[in-house]
Amino acid sequence: MVGPMRTWTKTCLDLALILVFSVIGRASHSESLTPLGILTTGWPFLVGGVIGSVVACRFLRVGWLKEGAIVWVTTAVVGLALRALTGGGMAPAFMVVATVTLGLLLVGWRFVAFLVGRRKG
Repeated sequence: MVGPMRTWTKTCLDLALILVFSVIGRASHSESLTPLGILTTGWPFLVGGVIGSVVACRFLRVGWLKEGAIVWVTTAVVGLALRALTGGGMAPAFMVVATVTLGLLLVGWRFVAFLVGRRKG
């Protein structure tokens, strides 16, 4: 199921899950869940997600696992770099939690889609 999806659909799913990541992070620190607050927290990772998703889904066209790994690593690396460059918190615990959570979300949905597609096929 992951393969036939269009790049736009995959990118939108990736970005929606990055926003979920931002909501979870803000909620866990009792920060407001306003749209502006969520975007303020999430924008560095959204930039990384767009880059990773477009590159992996549109140009490389690899299998679901490699695609997910590329999107995940690009999102985490670019997001953390932009966050650091703009003065965002970079505690080691945050970096680990962000990387692991993004991996679960961005690779995870592809795994679920793969299983569903395999079951239907």
